[in-house]
Amino acid sequence: MARLNAAPVSIVTLTYVAPIEEVDAQMAAHVAWLQAGIDAGVLLLAGRQVPRTGGVLIFRGHRAEVEALAASDPFVTSGVATFAVTEMAASLATDAVATALS
Repeated sequence: MARLNAAPVSIVTLTYVAPIEEVDAQMAAHVAWLQAGIDAGVLLLAGRQVPRTGGVLIFRGHRAEVEALAASDPFVTSGVATFAVTEMAASLATDAVATALS
């Protein structure tokens, strides 16, 4: 276990608001956007909700920064999904997660 000094982490919840066929039509652009976030070191984890009603993304960073990023997601800009952001001050983590947050 590693102690963190209130590392800013934000969780984005995507909610699909269009038929799944319209969501799937945006998938390639969305995955490219996810990869860019991973490459930039700000997106730590991404995946579908179960059941498939949206997605969950975990970012390094404060709410305002992450809201701006989430607003640029092709799912959001195309209107097939909406998002909500929850910021947390991370204080404990596994060593591997602490390394990713440093």
